[in-house]
Amino acid sequence: MRSARWILALSLLSALGLASAQISLSIASGGTGGVYYPVGGGYAQIIDQFVDGYTASVEATNASVDNVAFISRGDADLALALADTVLAAYAGTGRFGPEGNLPQLANLRALTVAYTNAVHIITIDGSGIESLQDLVGKRVSVGAPGSGTELSAQAILNAVGITYDDFQVERLSANETADALRDGSIDAGFWSGGVPTGAVLSLAETRQIKLVPVSDEEFAAINAASPTLIRYVYPEGAYRGIAETASVGTPNLLIVAAEMDEELAYQFTKNLFEHVRVVQAIHPSANETVPESALASPIPLHLGAIRALEELGLTVPDRLKVD
Repeated sequence: MRSARWILALSLLSALGLASAQISLSIASGGTGGVYYPVGGGYAQIIDQFVDGYTASVEATNASVDNVAFISRGDADLALALADTVLAAYAGTGRFGPEGNLPQLANLRALTVAYTNAVHIITIDGSGIESLQDLVGKRVSVGAPGSGTELSAQAILNAVGITYDDFQVERLSANETADALRDGSIDAGFWSGGVPTGAVLSLAETRQIKLVPVSDEEFAAINAASPTLIRYVYPEGAYRGIAETASVGTPNLLIVAAEMDEELAYQFTKNLFEHVRVVQAIHPSANETVPESALASPIPLHLGAIRALEELGLTVPDRLKVD
């Protein structure tokens, strides 16, 4: 990924007439089997087609935890990340707090809320896993290292009284989780992603999958402990053979650094909402990308995004504005 310093240098060279190339932006996404990667590709298309002077490339990453760090230190320009991860990084809590191993990232800003991630707690029919408590003693993937999936999995499990000591922990990506479930090397796996997620679709074509439900009592405990984890209900047929299933979801934020040029943030946000059909054509999760969703961000919005939203007639609350 190219750093913000590289982009600034190229911009200065262009202004001096010493470089003719457009400024290249990096979009941090997730694994290629998830939803972040194709959605990030849609954002790159919007930049290439509608934001003058810029081009963009999408980068595969380990997703949320890595992505917030990439944005904060200038190794990526835009990124998708789970709201609970972004809020913890911005506020300096949890793994990003005094007792964690990661630094606070107070320069994070949101452009909008992109869509809601559904927490997939996946098993194979016949595994005997019917509830969260049935994960005890099993082989369970909690998501890739450095991913928001693992943070969500930890929050969910801790809220219902399950710790990593209670089962055999694996840390796998979406594609790896699907492969491991397919060959029987794990009993269940967590994945936080848009619906449908490609890796899960593929698995459902070769195995009869089940999504482990989250009861109302469990959800109340989870939401009380982590308010950015909200109720999500899978519709019947979300994947082959799946009945309506109550689970948990968390919003995905499209984030940048506070240091991003205000005009660039404005132009991208404006064009995203004007041309969101480009992203919708790639993945249906973008149907949720509407201007009003930005007001649900748990962290402040970038000044450029605020300008775009106010031009659309929205009133941005003071809690989303910072000096």
